[in-house]
Amino acid sequence: MDALNNLEPLLKVFWYIAIPISAIFLVQTIMTFIGADSGDGIDADFDGDLDHANAPFQLFSFRNLINFLLGFSWTGISFYGLVNSKPLLITLSVIIGAAFIMIFFITIKQIQKLAENNTFKIESLLHRTASVYLRIPEHRTGTGKIQVSVNGSFREIDAITNQEQITSGSTIKIVKIESNNLVLVEKI
Repeated sequence: MDALNNLEPLLKVFWYIAIPISAIFLVQTIMTFIGADSGDGIDADFDGDLDHANAPFQLFSFRNLINFLLGFSWTGISFYGLVNSKPLLITLSVIIGAAFIMIFFITIKQIQKLAENNTFKIESLLHRTASVYLRIPEHRTGTGKIQVSVNGSFREIDAITNQEQITSGSTIKIVKIESNNLVLVEKI
């Protein structure tokens, strides 16, 4: 740390921010890769309903503070000898720090696009074709079962018909959703 004492005050400030922030960022990165990053553990100091916002991440979070300070401090260190104007250097450092937050935001948004929603909704079966698993009695006198493929997996659904009996193995079309686990079908 004696090397830092001989530096100019602004450069010293950049280094005093960069060293601990880089260490914290390294720990956060390691924790992310081992799966221990479920939350950053620090809540905002104000009362705002940010948890129910339609955003992929909290704007005021410890992780974003680290991202900002990482970009801010290392930009100040990197451009200290190239930019002669101290206000311009600080402005550039703030802009790059904000850019680090935006890069993090864009990355998280792209990762969230990879998420797959496999929630089964019976409404998605309307007008699909399926095969009869257990015969369906005629004119709504009882229920049978059909098998339908949804998102790569088979679902068994209770079925009724307004037509004559439909035998096992027949191909049908779902024409109406009667309830949460009952559909009206017609033979194709």
